[in-house]
Amino acid sequence: MRKEWRLFYATDFQSLMYPCFTFCRILGIFPYKINDSIFQASKPHYVLSIIIVSALCVIDLRDLYQSNIFMKITNFEVVTKSLDDNCYDILVSFITIVTFVLSSPRMRLLQTIMEISSTLPPESYQKLSRLIHAKDIFGLFYLIGTLFIYFYVMHNGVFNIMFTVYTVLLVFTMDMLYMNCVCILKACFKEINNNLLHMQKFIVNNEPRVPIMFYEHRNIFLIMNLKALKKQHLMISNTVQMLNTIFSAQLLATIVLTFSEIIFDLLYFNVVQYNKYDGLFINLNKEVGVILSGTMYYFTKIGLLVWSCETGKNQAQEIRTTIHDVLNISRDKQIKNE
Repeated sequence: MRKEWRLFYATDFQSLMYPCFTFCRILGIFPYKINDSIFQASKPHYVLSIIIVSALCVIDLRDLYQSNIFMKITNFEVVTKSLDDNCYDILVSFITIVTFVLSSPRMRLLQTIMEISSTLPPESYQKLSRLIHAKDIFGLFYLIGTLFIYFYVMHNGVFNIMFTVYTVLLVFTMDMLYMNCVCILKACFKEINNNLLHMQKFIVNNEPRVPIMFYEHRNIFLIMNLKALKKQHLMISNTVQMLNTIFSAQLLATIVLTFSEIIFDLLYFNVVQYNKYDGLFINLNKEVGVILSGTMYYFTKIGLLVWSCETGKNQAQEIRTTIHDVLNISRDKQIKNE
């Protein structure tokens, strides 16, 4: 039976990822269905993904052909616009194809993260939901608003607007999916660290002053917990490697696309102008609001990606520090070996 979803109040992996999964389904890049907490491939959604990817590739090839064959380089603005269009079409095509090709590995990754995160307490899900739901929903609304303002000012054609809106939302959604997975795995590392700190209280007083029977039982209990935590840590570490392998190419393309859009589209095409009398000059009278909102979006997204990765790495390294602390205070050889 499906649980009722509530905003900012997640109780499990599905309710935590519900907004992100919904956006992916709307865009046709979520060719899965979830039955009894198991991800399964959906043939109708795969067919839809194939149609969307094929259509986007055809549109990108057409745009590349038109911008490189028919466009005449007459001034500085045309050059920057051509560079921006080429970078955008090539990188968006690459991200779209990679997103489709890695659908099956991504499904296995999501299944693994769902199983690993099932050990998290409800408090962790609620804290994560405040960040993930706010980031996904408010970020999407801000992006859509920025796009509408941009196209209202620039007066692009309807077909071009639909294509650009879809591709921008696709890149945004995949970046948010990666960030959500990183935050969940970070919470799993934090839970392991909390369990180690809790065990540390027992190990500090692990002296054979108590009856030998109680001492041996407590040691067995601690060793069993350490083995369970070690197994869980290995699973999370392997999942992190899987996550990086699946999303590395897409993230690299996203970073290049972000800076190409900031440099060529937002700055050079709209701010930096050129004429034969004045040469290069800065024109701040042209769509300043669009430039600022677009630049803010790109830098915020990159900042959130860097923040999630750095905090996740720091949380994983904190476990190493805790392990060394436990090792230093323990006098039991079995616990030290474990």
